[in-house]
Amino acid sequence: MIVGISLFPNYAKAYQMATTSSNLSEKERSIITIASLTAKGDLVKLKSELNKGLEAGLTVNEIKEVLVHTYAYCGFPRSIRGLQTFMEVLNERKTKGIIDKPGKEASPIKEDGNKYLRGKTILEQLTKTPQSNTLTGYSAFAPIIDTFLKEHLFAAIFERDVLTFTQREWVTISVISAIGEAEPMLKSHLSICLNVAISPEQLKEFIGVIQPIIGRKKTKTAKEVVNEVLESK
Repeated sequence: MIVGISLFPNYAKAYQMATTSSNLSEKERSIITIASLTAKGDLVKLKSELNKGLEAGLTVNEIKEVLVHTYAYCGFPRSIRGLQTFMEVLNERKTKGIIDKPGKEASPIKEDGNKYLRGKTILEQLTKTPQSNTLTGYSAFAPIIDTFLKEHLFAAIFERDVLTFTQREWVTISVISAIGEAEPMLKSHLSICLNVAISPEQLKEFIGVIQPIIGRKKTKTAKEVVNEVLESK
């Protein structure tokens, strides 16, 4: 069954209904929930969801990578608090005799070639659109942000292989939806989601997963952007 997109007043009920769907895997739901709660700064619920993520099969390094990835979209303070909370979870599980799988480490990034161009190439892969050599809009207004975007976000972060592009996009749209007031960026990344094999049905279910976390107003906005992107395809 596909989770409906009406707004649920009860967190537990909404989560239970979300987990009955077959469109998202348990790991994907955990990634979405962990990223959203980290962005919101709800460390109490995050602690519970980190445990659920491990039980769903996410490795320690995958969850660490999710939390690290969030900083690019909601800042170091939220990301670091998420990592500190994860450390607490792992220590508590260890005292109970639970040994969690560390998972693979990130492979060394080959620093061959121009870092800016590497990031530009990854962005072209994600958007399936050639990137102009002429800066426009905010990039022309503040060229350094374009450099940071290409060299750091799309080269240094997206090049890391602990998470797939698909998993990174789940993290990204979860954080952007949670912080709110960033609809153009949400729209862009929702389009990328479709390019990395995330289905329309999964995006609709995504709304069902985030709604009890981020609240009615932000959920309504995210739902509207999802519908706009899907209708344009």
